[in-house]
Amino acid sequence: MAELEVDAQDVVRLMLQFCKENGLKDSLKSLQQESQVALNTVESVEGFLSDVQAGNWDAVLTACQSLQLPVQKLMALYEQVILELLELREVEVARAMLRQTELMLSMKQEQPERYLRLEHLCSRPIWDAREAYEGGSNKESRRVEIAKLLSTEVSVVPPSRLLVLIGQALKWQQHQGLLPPGTQFDVFRGTAAAKPDETDEFPTKCTHTIRFGKKSHAECAAFSPDGQYLVSGSIDGFIEVWDPETAKLRKDLKYQGKDELMMHEDAVLALAWSRDSEMLATADQTGKIKIWKVRNGQCLRRFDRAHSQGITCLSFSRDSSQLCSASYDATLRIHGLKSGKMLREMRGHSSYINHCTYTFDGLRIVSSGSDGMVKVWDPKTAECLSSFRPNPAGIEVPINCCHGLPKSDHMLVCDRSSTAYIVTLQGQVVKTISSGKKTGGDFLNACVSRMGAWLYCLAEDQMLYVFSMQSGKLEHMTACHDKEPIGLCHHPHKNVLATFASDSALKLWRP
Repeated sequence: MAELEVDAQDVVRLMLQFCKENGLKDSLKSLQQESQVALNTVESVEGFLSDVQAGNWDAVLTACQSLQLPVQKLMALYEQVILELLELREVEVARAMLRQTELMLSMKQEQPERYLRLEHLCSRPIWDAREAYEGGSNKESRRVEIAKLLSTEVSVVPPSRLLVLIGQALKWQQHQGLLPPGTQFDVFRGTAAAKPDETDEFPTKCTHTIRFGKKSHAECAAFSPDGQYLVSGSIDGFIEVWDPETAKLRKDLKYQGKDELMMHEDAVLALAWSRDSEMLATADQTGKIKIWKVRNGQCLRRFDRAHSQGITCLSFSRDSSQLCSASYDATLRIHGLKSGKMLREMRGHSSYINHCTYTFDGLRIVSSGSDGMVKVWDPKTAECLSSFRPNPAGIEVPINCCHGLPKSDHMLVCDRSSTAYIVTLQGQVVKTISSGKKTGGDFLNACVSRMGAWLYCLAEDQMLYVFSMQSGKLEHMTACHDKEPIGLCHHPHKNVLATFASDSALKLWRP
Protein backbone atom coordinates (compact mmCIF):
# COMPACT_ATOMS: atom_id res chain seq x y z
CA MET A 1 0.00 0.00 0.00
CA ALA A 2 1.38 3.39 -1.02
CA GLU A 3 2.02 5.84 1.80
CA LEU A 4 -0.29 8.83 2.14
CA GLU A 5 1.46 12.16 2.47
CA VAL A 6 -0.20 14.87 4.52
CA ASP A 7 0.52 18.49 3.60
CA ALA A 8 1.85 20.40 6.60
CA GLN A 9 -0.39 23.35 5.71
CA ASP A 10 -3.44 21.10 5.98
CA VAL A 11 -2.40 20.15 9.50
CA VAL A 12 -2.11 23.84 10.40
CA ARG A 13 -5.58 24.47 8.93
CA LEU A 14 -7.03 21.72 11.14
CA MET A 15 -5.49 23.45 14.14
CA LEU A 16 -6.84 26.81 12.99
CA GLN A 17 -10.33 25.38 12.65
CA PHE A 18 -10.10 23.91 16.16
CA CYS A 19 -9.05 27.31 17.54
CA LYS A 20 -11.87 29.07 15.70
CA GLU A 21 -14.57 26.62 16.83
CA ASN A 22 -13.43 26.80 20.44
CA GLY A 23 -13.22 30.58 20.64
CA LEU A 24 -9.42 30.73 20.86
CA LYS A 25 -9.19 33.99 18.95
CA ASP A 26 -5.70 35.05 20.08
CA SER A 27 -4.29 31.60 19.34
CA LEU A 28 -5.99 31.62 15.95
CA LYS A 29 -4.52 35.00 15.04
CA SER A 30 -1.03 34.13 16.30
CA LEU A 31 -0.95 30.80 14.47
CA GLN A 32 -2.08 32.40 11.22
CA GLN A 33 0.55 35.11 11.49
CA GLU A 34 3.38 32.75 12.38
CA SER A 35 2.53 30.01 9.88
CA GLN A 36 1.34 32.34 7.09
CA VAL A 37 -1.45 29.83 6.52
CA ALA A 38 -5.04 31.05 6.27
CA LEU A 39 -8.06 29.04 7.30
CA ASN A 40 -10.51 30.99 5.08
CA THR A 41 -13.52 28.90 6.00
CA VAL A 42 -17.02 30.01 6.87
CA GLU A 43 -19.93 28.08 8.30
CA SER A 44 -21.80 28.47 5.00
CA VAL A 45 -20.49 29.95 1.76
CA GLU A 46 -24.04 30.65 0.58
CA GLY A 47 -24.89 32.35 3.87
CA PHE A 48 -21.73 34.45 3.79
CA LEU A 49 -22.34 35.63 0.22
CA SER A 50 -26.01 36.29 1.01
CA ASP A 51 -24.93 38.54 3.88
CA VAL A 52 -22.68 40.45 1.46
CA GLN A 53 -25.47 40.93 -1.07
CA ALA A 54 -27.94 41.92 1.67
CA GLY A 55 -25.50 44.39 3.21
CA ASN A 56 -25.35 42.63 6.61
CA TRP A 57 -21.96 44.15 7.21
CA ASP A 58 -21.72 43.30 10.93
CA ALA A 59 -21.87 39.59 10.09
CA VAL A 60 -19.57 39.96 7.08
CA LEU A 61 -16.86 41.91 8.93
CA THR A 62 -17.01 39.50 11.89
CA ALA A 63 -16.49 36.55 9.53
CA CYS A 64 -13.61 38.36 7.82
CA GLN A 65 -11.68 38.69 11.10
CA SER A 66 -10.53 35.06 10.77
CA LEU A 67 -9.97 35.21 7.00
CA GLN A 68 -6.87 36.20 5.10
CA LEU A 69 -8.16 37.96 2.00
CA PRO A 70 -6.21 39.68 -0.79
CA VAL A 71 -5.68 43.34 0.09
CA GLN A 72 -7.43 44.69 -3.02
CA LYS A 73 -10.56 42.61 -2.40
CA LEU A 74 -10.63 43.63 1.24
CA MET A 75 -10.26 47.30 0.25
CA ALA A 76 -13.24 46.97 -2.08
CA LEU A 77 -15.27 45.54 0.81
CA TYR A 78 -14.27 48.29 3.25
CA GLU A 79 -14.91 50.95 0.61
CA GLN A 80 -18.47 49.69 0.09
CA VAL A 81 -19.14 49.59 3.86
CA ILE A 82 -17.97 53.23 4.15
CA LEU A 83 -20.22 54.28 1.26
CA GLU A 84 -23.26 52.66 2.83
CA LEU A 85 -22.49 54.24 6.21
CA LEU A 86 -22.44 57.61 4.47
CA GLU A 87 -25.78 56.82 2.84
CA LEU A 88 -27.22 56.19 6.31
CA ARG A 89 -25.58 59.47 7.41
CA GLU A 90 -23.34 57.65 9.89
CA VAL A 91 -20.62 60.09 8.87
CA GLU A 92 -18.51 59.90 12.02
CA VAL A 93 -18.43 56.09 11.93
CA ALA A 94 -17.53 56.15 8.23
CA ARG A 95 -14.81 58.74 8.85
CA ALA A 96 -13.39 56.66 11.76
CA MET A 97 -13.28 53.55 9.59
CA LEU A 98 -11.55 55.51 6.82
CA ARG A 99 -8.96 57.20 9.01
CA GLN A 100 -8.25 54.63 11.73
CA THR A 101 -8.23 51.18 10.13
CA GLU A 102 -4.86 49.84 9.02
CA LEU A 103 -6.24 48.74 5.66
CA MET A 104 -7.57 52.19 4.70
CA LEU A 105 -4.37 53.89 5.86
CA SER A 106 -2.60 51.54 3.48
CA MET A 107 -4.92 52.75 0.72
CA LYS A 108 -3.96 56.35 1.57
CA GLN A 109 -0.30 55.48 0.92
CA GLU A 110 -0.76 53.28 -2.15
CA GLN A 111 -3.86 54.78 -3.83
CA PRO A 112 -4.11 58.39 -2.65
CA GLU A 113 -6.66 59.45 -5.29
CA ARG A 114 -9.06 56.68 -4.30
CA TYR A 115 -8.63 57.57 -0.63
CA LEU A 116 -9.13 61.33 -1.19
CA ARG A 117 -12.34 60.61 -3.09
CA LEU A 118 -13.73 58.88 0.02
CA GLU A 119 -12.56 61.78 2.19
CA HIS A 120 -14.40 64.15 -0.12
CA LEU A 121 -17.61 62.11 0.13
CA CYS A 122 -17.31 62.18 3.94
CA SER A 123 -17.19 65.99 3.85
CA ARG A 124 -20.28 66.37 1.64
CA PRO A 125 -23.32 67.67 3.55
CA ILE A 126 -25.75 65.52 1.56
CA TRP A 127 -25.67 62.03 0.06
CA ASP A 128 -25.56 61.78 -3.71
CA ALA A 129 -25.65 58.20 -5.05
CA ARG A 130 -24.65 59.31 -8.55
CA GLU A 131 -21.50 60.90 -7.17
CA ALA A 132 -20.71 57.93 -4.93
CA TYR A 133 -21.24 55.22 -7.56
CA GLU A 134 -19.44 56.08 -10.77
CA GLY A 135 -19.86 54.51 -14.17
CA GLY A 136 -23.58 53.90 -13.83
CA SER A 137 -23.32 51.34 -11.07
CA ASN A 138 -25.38 51.31 -7.88
CA LYS A 139 -25.38 49.85 -4.40
CA GLU A 140 -26.91 46.50 -5.36
CA SER A 141 -24.60 45.90 -8.31
CA ARG A 142 -21.57 46.76 -6.17
CA ARG A 143 -22.67 44.24 -3.53
CA VAL A 144 -23.04 41.56 -6.21
CA GLU A 145 -19.59 42.41 -7.57
CA ILE A 146 -17.98 42.18 -4.09
CA ALA A 147 -19.77 38.88 -3.39
CA LYS A 148 -18.34 37.52 -6.64
CA LEU A 149 -14.83 38.66 -5.65
CA LEU A 150 -15.04 36.99 -2.21
CA SER A 151 -16.65 33.76 -3.44
CA THR A 152 -13.31 32.44 -4.71
CA GLU A 153 -11.59 33.08 -1.38
CA VAL A 154 -13.79 31.21 1.10
CA SER A 155 -14.79 27.59 1.54
CA VAL A 156 -16.67 25.43 4.01
CA VAL A 157 -15.46 22.25 5.74
CA PRO A 158 -17.29 19.84 8.06
CA PRO A 159 -17.17 20.88 11.73
CA SER A 160 -14.64 19.44 14.23
CA ARG A 161 -12.51 18.03 11.41
CA LEU A 162 -9.46 17.47 13.64
CA LEU A 163 -11.38 15.46 16.24
CA VAL A 164 -13.19 13.49 13.55
CA LEU A 165 -9.90 12.48 11.89
CA ILE A 166 -8.39 11.41 15.22
CA GLY A 167 -11.50 9.37 15.98
CA GLN A 168 -11.32 7.68 12.58
CA ALA A 169 -7.64 6.85 13.12
CA LEU A 170 -8.40 5.24 16.48
CA LYS A 171 -11.24 3.20 14.97
CA TRP A 172 -8.86 1.98 12.26
CA GLN A 173 -6.35 0.93 14.91
CA GLN A 174 -9.08 -1.00 16.71
CA HIS A 175 -10.11 -2.59 13.40
CA GLN A 176 -6.50 -3.70 12.86
CA GLY A 177 -6.37 -5.19 16.37
CA LEU A 178 -3.88 -2.59 17.59
CA LEU A 179 -6.30 -1.31 20.24
CA PRO A 180 -8.72 -3.49 22.20
CA PRO A 181 -12.41 -2.44 21.94
CA GLY A 182 -13.32 0.22 24.48
CA THR A 183 -9.73 1.24 25.14
CA GLN A 184 -9.26 4.81 26.32
CA PHE A 185 -6.52 6.49 24.32
CA ASP A 186 -4.08 9.17 25.41
CA VAL A 187 -3.93 11.13 22.15
CA PHE A 188 -1.14 13.42 23.33
CA ARG A 189 1.25 10.59 24.25
CA GLY A 190 -0.01 8.24 21.58
CA THR A 191 -0.73 5.45 24.05
CA ALA A 192 -3.75 3.61 25.35
CA ALA A 193 -4.59 4.51 28.91
CA ALA A 194 -4.41 1.17 30.70
CA LYS A 195 -6.59 0.89 33.79
CA PRO A 196 -4.61 -0.93 36.51
CA ASP A 197 -6.01 -4.12 37.99
CA GLU A 198 -7.34 -3.37 41.47
CA THR A 199 -6.17 -6.57 43.12
CA ASP A 200 -2.91 -8.51 42.98
CA GLU A 201 -3.81 -11.97 41.66
CA PHE A 202 -1.42 -14.64 40.42
CA PRO A 203 -1.85 -16.00 36.86
CA THR A 204 -3.02 -19.55 36.33
CA LYS A 205 -3.53 -19.90 32.59
CA CYS A 206 -1.65 -19.10 29.40
CA THR A 207 -3.77 -16.75 27.29
CA HIS A 208 -1.38 -15.98 24.42
CA THR A 209 1.75 -17.54 22.94
CA ILE A 210 4.25 -15.75 20.71
CA ARG A 211 6.14 -18.20 18.49
CA PHE A 212 9.60 -17.44 17.18
CA GLY A 213 11.35 -19.30 14.35
CA LYS A 214 12.52 -22.88 14.87
CA LYS A 215 16.11 -21.74 15.27
CA SER A 216 15.27 -18.67 17.34
CA HIS A 217 13.99 -17.84 20.81
CA ALA A 218 13.80 -14.88 23.16
CA GLU A 219 16.82 -14.36 25.39
CA CYS A 220 15.28 -11.38 27.21
CA ALA A 221 11.95 -9.56 27.47
CA ALA A 222 10.46 -6.66 29.43
CA PHE A 223 7.22 -4.69 29.68
CA SER A 224 7.49 -0.93 29.28
CA PRO A 225 6.84 1.03 32.53
CA ASP A 226 3.63 2.48 31.05
CA GLY A 227 2.43 -1.02 30.20
CA GLN A 228 1.91 -0.30 26.49
CA TYR A 229 4.66 -2.49 25.07
CA LEU A 230 6.27 -5.87 25.57
CA VAL A 231 9.70 -6.03 23.98
CA SER A 232 11.70 -9.18 23.27
CA GLY A 233 15.33 -9.60 22.29
CA SER A 234 16.14 -12.83 20.48
CA ILE A 235 19.12 -15.03 19.80
CA ASP A 236 19.09 -14.00 16.12
CA GLY A 237 19.59 -10.33 17.05
CA PHE A 238 16.05 -9.06 16.44
CA ILE A 239 14.29 -6.71 18.86
CA GLU A 240 10.52 -6.88 18.50
CA VAL A 241 7.78 -4.77 20.09
CA TRP A 242 4.56 -6.59 20.94
CA ASP A 243 1.10 -5.57 22.14
CA PRO A 244 0.70 -7.02 25.68
CA GLU A 245 -3.07 -7.33 25.20
CA THR A 246 -3.11 -9.21 21.90
CA ALA A 247 0.46 -10.61 21.71
CA LYS A 248 0.64 -9.25 18.15
CA LEU A 249 3.51 -7.28 16.66
CA ARG A 250 2.88 -3.54 17.00
CA LYS A 251 2.31 -2.66 13.36
CA ASP A 252 1.28 0.88 14.37
CA LEU A 253 5.00 1.50 14.81
CA LYS A 254 5.83 2.47 11.22
CA TYR A 255 9.18 0.73 11.08
CA GLN A 256 7.67 -2.58 12.22
CA GLY A 257 4.82 -2.11 9.76
CA LYS A 258 7.51 -2.06 7.05
CA ASP A 259 9.29 -5.10 8.59
CA GLU A 260 12.24 -2.86 9.49
CA LEU A 261 13.01 -4.12 13.00
CA MET A 262 15.46 -2.80 15.57
CA MET A 263 18.33 -5.27 15.70
CA HIS A 264 21.88 -6.26 16.61
CA GLU A 265 24.30 -8.29 14.55
CA ASP A 266 24.53 -10.83 17.40
CA ALA A 267 22.28 -12.40 20.01
CA VAL A 268 20.50 -9.86 22.21
CA LEU A 269 21.01 -10.91 25.83
CA ALA A 270 19.69 -7.95 27.81
CA LEU A 271 17.34 -4.98 27.55
CA ALA A 272 15.98 -2.24 29.80
CA TRP A 273 13.41 0.56 29.60
CA SER A 274 13.80 4.17 30.66
CA ARG A 275 11.27 5.28 33.29
CA ASP A 276 9.25 7.33 30.77
CA SER A 277 8.96 4.37 28.35
CA GLU A 278 10.54 6.46 25.58
CA MET A 279 13.97 4.82 25.36
CA LEU A 280 15.01 1.18 25.18
CA ALA A 281 18.54 -0.05 25.87
CA THR A 282 19.64 -3.37 24.34
CA ALA A 283 22.88 -5.31 24.60
CA ASP A 284 24.37 -8.33 22.85
CA GLN A 285 26.78 -11.20 23.37
CA THR A 286 29.75 -9.29 21.90
CA GLY A 287 29.54 -6.44 24.44
CA LYS A 288 27.71 -3.83 22.33
CA ILE A 289 24.94 -1.56 23.68
CA LYS A 290 22.39 0.36 21.62
CA ILE A 291 19.90 2.98 22.81
CA TRP A 292 16.67 3.22 20.81
CA LYS A 293 13.73 5.59 20.55
CA VAL A 294 10.95 3.04 20.40
CA ARG A 295 8.35 5.25 18.71
CA ASN A 296 10.36 5.56 15.50
CA GLY A 297 12.98 2.80 15.83
CA GLN A 298 15.84 5.31 15.69
CA CYS A 299 19.15 4.32 17.26
CA LEU A 300 20.04 7.28 19.48
CA ARG A 301 23.36 6.07 20.84
CA ARG A 302 25.81 3.17 20.42
CA PHE A 303 28.45 1.83 22.77
CA ASP A 304 30.37 -0.54 20.52
CA ARG A 305 32.91 -1.54 23.17
CA ALA A 306 30.84 -1.34 26.32
CA HIS A 307 32.34 -4.64 27.54
CA SER A 308 34.91 -7.13 26.32
CA GLN A 309 32.42 -10.00 26.64
CA GLY A 310 28.66 -10.52 26.47
CA ILE A 311 26.38 -8.24 28.50
CA THR A 312 23.95 -10.01 30.82
CA CYS A 313 21.90 -7.15 32.27
CA LEU A 314 21.08 -3.45 31.87
CA SER A 315 19.50 -0.91 34.22
CA PHE A 316 18.69 2.78 33.71
CA SER A 317 19.38 5.34 36.41
CA ARG A 318 16.36 7.06 37.94
CA ASP A 319 16.65 10.11 35.64
CA SER A 320 17.54 7.93 32.61
CA SER A 321 20.74 9.89 32.02
CA GLN A 322 22.99 6.91 32.80
CA LEU A 323 22.94 3.19 32.10
CA CYS A 324 24.50 0.44 34.20
CA SER A 325 25.59 -2.77 32.47
CA ALA A 326 26.73 -6.15 33.85
CA SER A 327 28.85 -8.58 31.88
CA TYR A 328 30.47 -11.97 31.62
CA ASP A 329 33.77 -10.05 32.00
CA ALA A 330 32.93 -9.72 35.75
CA THR A 331 32.61 -5.92 35.65
CA LEU A 332 29.85 -3.40 36.09
CA ARG A 333 30.06 -0.22 34.06
CA ILE A 334 28.09 3.03 34.10
CA HIS A 335 27.67 4.78 30.74
CA GLY A 336 26.64 8.39 30.14
CA LEU A 337 23.93 8.71 27.51
CA LYS A 338 24.77 12.33 26.69
CA SER A 339 28.53 11.91 26.53
CA GLY A 340 28.50 8.44 25.02
CA LYS A 341 31.37 7.50 27.32
CA MET A 342 31.94 5.05 30.16
CA LEU A 343 31.76 7.06 33.39
CA ARG A 344 32.66 4.46 36.03
CA GLU A 345 33.70 0.85 36.34
CA MET A 346 33.06 -1.42 39.32
CA ARG A 347 35.16 -4.50 39.93
CA GLY A 348 34.85 -7.05 42.70
CA HIS A 349 33.02 -10.09 41.42
CA SER A 350 35.24 -13.07 40.67
CA SER A 351 32.95 -14.57 38.00
CA TYR A 352 30.15 -13.67 35.63
CA ILE A 353 27.78 -10.94 36.80
CA ASN A 354 24.28 -12.16 36.04
CA HIS A 355 22.17 -9.22 37.19
CA CYS A 356 22.32 -5.57 38.17
CA THR A 357 19.69 -3.04 39.20
CA TYR A 358 19.38 0.44 40.61
CA THR A 359 17.47 0.63 43.88
CA PHE A 360 14.12 2.43 43.72
CA ASP A 361 15.64 5.63 45.17
CA GLY A 362 18.47 5.50 42.62
CA LEU A 363 21.15 5.83 45.30
CA ARG A 364 22.58 2.32 45.04
CA ILE A 365 23.32 -0.37 42.48
CA VAL A 366 22.90 -4.01 43.49
CA SER A 367 24.64 -6.79 41.53
CA SER A 368 24.68 -10.57 41.75
CA GLY A 369 26.98 -13.05 40.10
CA SER A 370 27.99 -16.63 39.48
CA ASP A 371 30.48 -16.30 42.35
CA GLY A 372 27.49 -16.51 44.71
CA MET A 373 27.93 -12.93 45.90
CA VAL A 374 25.56 -9.97 46.13
CA LYS A 375 27.27 -6.59 46.12
CA VAL A 376 25.91 -3.12 46.84
CA TRP A 377 27.62 -0.17 45.11
CA ASP A 378 27.62 3.60 45.30
CA PRO A 379 27.08 4.69 41.65
CA LYS A 380 28.72 8.07 42.28
CA THR A 381 32.02 6.71 43.62
CA ALA A 382 31.96 3.10 42.28
CA GLU A 383 32.72 2.02 45.87
CA CYS A 384 31.47 -1.38 47.06
CA LEU A 385 29.47 -0.64 50.23
CA SER A 386 28.61 -4.22 51.19
CA SER A 387 29.17 -7.73 49.93
CA PHE A 388 27.46 -10.88 51.12
CA ARG A 389 26.47 -14.44 50.26
CA PRO A 390 22.82 -15.09 51.18
CA ASN A 391 23.21 -18.88 51.17
CA PRO A 392 23.24 -19.74 54.91
CA ALA A 393 25.85 -22.45 54.42
CA GLY A 394 28.13 -20.00 52.65
CA ILE A 395 28.26 -22.22 49.58
CA GLU A 396 29.24 -20.65 46.27
CA VAL A 397 25.93 -21.00 44.41
CA PRO A 398 25.46 -18.84 41.30
CA ILE A 399 22.95 -16.06 41.90
CA ASN A 400 20.67 -15.51 38.91
CA CYS A 401 18.92 -12.28 39.85
CA CYS A 402 18.31 -9.63 42.50
CA HIS A 403 15.24 -7.39 42.44
CA GLY A 404 13.98 -4.57 44.64
CA LEU A 405 10.63 -5.25 46.32
CA PRO A 406 7.71 -2.80 45.88
CA LYS A 407 7.26 -0.42 48.83
CA SER A 408 10.19 -1.98 50.68
CA ASP A 409 13.92 -1.53 51.24
CA HIS A 410 14.42 -5.27 50.93
CA MET A 411 15.69 -7.21 47.95
CA LEU A 412 14.68 -10.51 46.36
CA VAL A 413 17.71 -12.73 45.67
CA CYS A 414 17.31 -15.94 43.67
CA ASP A 415 20.22 -18.36 43.30
CA ARG A 416 20.63 -21.65 41.42
CA SER A 417 18.78 -23.68 44.04
CA SER A 418 15.18 -24.29 45.05
CA THR A 419 15.32 -21.40 47.54
CA ALA A 420 14.87 -17.64 47.18
CA TYR A 421 15.86 -15.08 49.82
CA ILE A 422 14.47 -11.75 51.02
CA VAL A 423 17.45 -9.72 52.26
CA THR A 424 18.40 -6.25 53.40
CA LEU A 425 21.06 -4.21 51.60
CA GLN A 426 23.38 -5.02 54.49
CA GLY A 427 23.05 -8.75 53.80
CA GLN A 428 20.68 -9.83 56.55
CA VAL A 429 18.34 -12.63 55.42
CA VAL A 430 14.80 -11.62 56.41
CA LYS A 431 12.97 -14.59 54.90
CA THR A 432 13.66 -17.75 52.91
CA ILE A 433 11.15 -19.17 50.46
CA SER A 434 11.64 -22.70 49.15
CA SER A 435 9.83 -25.22 46.97
CA GLY A 436 11.30 -28.06 49.05
CA LYS A 437 12.38 -29.91 45.93
CA LYS A 438 15.77 -31.52 46.54
CA THR A 439 16.91 -32.18 42.97
CA GLY A 440 15.90 -31.13 39.48
CA GLY A 441 13.99 -28.05 40.56
CA ASP A 442 16.62 -25.32 40.82
CA PHE A 443 15.29 -21.82 40.15
CA LEU A 444 16.62 -20.18 36.99
CA ASN A 445 14.92 -16.81 37.32
CA ALA A 446 12.40 -15.01 39.51
CA CYS A 447 10.34 -11.85 39.86
CA VAL A 448 7.62 -10.45 42.10
CA SER A 449 4.08 -9.33 41.26
CA ARG A 450 3.38 -5.64 40.73
CA MET A 451 2.12 -5.12 44.31
CA GLY A 452 4.62 -7.49 45.88
CA ALA A 453 2.09 -10.11 47.02
CA TRP A 454 3.45 -13.00 44.95
CA LEU A 455 6.82 -14.46 44.08
CA TYR A 456 7.19 -16.21 40.71
CA CYS A 457 10.08 -18.62 40.19
CA LEU A 458 10.95 -20.37 36.91
CA ALA A 459 12.70 -23.67 37.50
CA GLU A 460 14.81 -26.06 35.47
CA ASP A 461 11.96 -28.64 35.58
CA GLN A 462 9.99 -26.27 33.26
CA MET A 463 7.62 -25.42 36.10
CA LEU A 464 6.41 -22.00 37.27
CA TYR A 465 6.23 -21.82 41.08
CA VAL A 466 4.02 -19.20 42.75
CA PHE A 467 4.67 -18.35 46.42
CA SER A 468 2.92 -16.03 48.85
CA MET A 469 5.40 -13.33 49.84
CA GLN A 470 3.70 -12.93 53.20
CA SER A 471 3.61 -16.55 54.31
CA GLY A 472 6.26 -18.07 52.05
CA LYS A 473 3.81 -20.84 51.19
CA LEU A 474 3.75 -22.44 47.75
CA GLU A 475 0.32 -21.43 46.38
CA HIS A 476 0.41 -22.71 42.82
CA MET A 477 2.61 -24.45 40.28
CA THR A 478 2.14 -25.11 36.60
CA ALA A 479 4.10 -26.55 33.68
CA CYS A 480 4.95 -23.58 31.47
CA HIS A 481 7.41 -24.65 28.73
CA ASP A 482 8.63 -27.71 26.84
CA LYS A 483 12.32 -26.88 27.20
CA GLU A 484 14.47 -25.14 29.80
CA PRO A 485 13.02 -21.74 30.71
CA ILE A 486 15.15 -18.62 30.35
CA GLY A 487 13.34 -15.76 32.02
CA LEU A 488 10.14 -13.98 33.04
CA CYS A 489 8.81 -10.46 33.62
CA HIS A 490 5.67 -8.92 35.11
CA HIS A 491 3.37 -6.24 33.72
CA PRO A 492 3.63 -2.97 35.72
CA HIS A 493 -0.15 -2.42 36.04
CA LYS A 494 -1.90 -5.66 35.15
CA ASN A 495 -1.92 -9.20 36.50
CA VAL A 496 0.00 -10.40 33.46
CA LEU A 497 3.19 -12.47 33.54
CA ALA A 498 5.43 -13.22 30.54
CA THR A 499 7.70 -16.27 30.44
CA PHE A 500 10.12 -17.28 27.69
CA ALA A 501 12.21 -20.36 27.05
CA SER A 502 14.45 -22.14 24.58
CA ASP A 503 11.36 -23.86 23.10
CA SER A 504 10.89 -20.77 20.84
CA ALA A 505 7.85 -19.59 22.82
CA LEU A 506 7.06 -16.45 24.79
CA LYS A 507 3.87 -16.93 26.81
CA LEU A 508 1.52 -14.51 28.51
CA TRP A 509 -0.19 -15.71 31.69
CA ARG A 510 -3.29 -14.30 33.38
CA PRO A 511 -5.49 -15.24 36.35
